[in-house]
Amino acid sequence: MLLPATENVMDGDAIDALLPQDAVARMVDVQLDAVEAVRRAAAPISDAANLLARTVQDGKSIIYAAAGSSGLMALADACELPGTFGIAPEQIQIHMAGGIPIDGRMPGDTEDDTDAARDAARAAQPGDAVIVLSASGTTPYAVQMARAVRDAGARVIGIANNPDTDLLNAADIAICLQTPPEVIAGSTRMGAGTAQKVALNLMSSLMGVKLGHVYGGMMVNVVADNAKLLDRSARMVARIANVADADAARALAVTSGHVKPATLVAAGLSHADAKALLRAHDGHLGPCLHAIAPEHQ
Repeated sequence: MLLPATENVMDGDAIDALLPQDAVARMVDVQLDAVEAVRRAAAPISDAANLLARTVQDGKSIIYAAAGSSGLMALADACELPGTFGIAPEQIQIHMAGGIPIDGRMPGDTEDDTDAARDAARAAQPGDAVIVLSASGTTPYAVQMARAVRDAGARVIGIANNPDTDLLNAADIAICLQTPPEVIAGSTRMGAGTAQKVALNLMSSLMGVKLGHVYGGMMVNVVADNAKLLDRSARMVARIANVADADAARALAVTSGHVKPATLVAAGLSHADAKALLRAHDGHLGPCLHAIAPEHQ
């Protein structure tokens, strides 16, 4: 029987037969190979980022759906979007087979529950973007979710680690992260999981760039809800507007901690004019700065 790569046993000495330091080296090599698999998928990852940016701009939802380890990768990415890029939490949904675990139990049989996938898919609306992950590409929950939400008019981004699989064939944008066999056969939390996490990071980060939430390599739409992020916000305003820290802090106070308008206030605009200029440029800070000071590119 021809097994998918994620289920194959790796060639060479088994990981449990190696000295500990050699075992670590072998596992690191496989992780690096997993990252290279992401590089080969750069084009569909970029396409997916474009779709996600349009989805947010249109006020629609980004929906993550997966089972098992893939679900944990999805959960991590989804939960970071509001804090990092200021994406409204109401525009994000997370559906994990069996529900999000609250302890160390994550039953395996839930990945076969296609009825649960159909139920979850009812939350999808036309115009939503649904990111569905499955290392094998054949997980029943994931495949059913992809098919059902597509029937509902949502767009599907499918991420799998084996080519020509049911999930990828059901997707509008298919991202194949063709990782090598795992050092522990079938343990897709390792190489396959790494590739999925990296791909999700790249996709959502590029989405943030396209939405104008990154300027000069800084997260200018961050939600500053702790001391560290408040300090970071002040440093961003001071750096971009080229003002003293005290002036940056005052501008942030005027704008209730929002970095983009605070930067424009620090550069000399009123809060009302700063908000109007940002609206005129779809929230992109660079064109706003160029409009009031052409040396900013």
